[in-house]
Amino acid sequence: MLVTPLLLALLRVLTGDLPTGPGALTAAALLLLAAAVTVAATTARPPDARTPAAVHAAALRRRAHRTAYLPPRDPDAPGRPRPRAPGHRPAAA
Repeated sequence: MLVTPLLLALLRVLTGDLPTGPGALTAAALLLLAAAVTVAATTARPPDARTPAAVHAAALRRRAHRTAYLPPRDPDAPGRPRPRAPGHRPAAA
């Protein structure tokens, strides 16, 4: 990778193995900054990008949520109690 040689060069500059003029320190800092920006730009994903597994799991959750609240299609089916009749209270105005 590119990061390891850059870190080693920066370490040599900071320890005094290389000429430590203001130009050398500035160049080392700019190289390190450029490497960090490059790594961040290449490894970053867009915020809306999801893995196929996450898309599949979300689709399954939506489907389960939709099917969990289906009204009974046949209230007279065996094993289903009949719905109660509405009460005799007056409707709210």
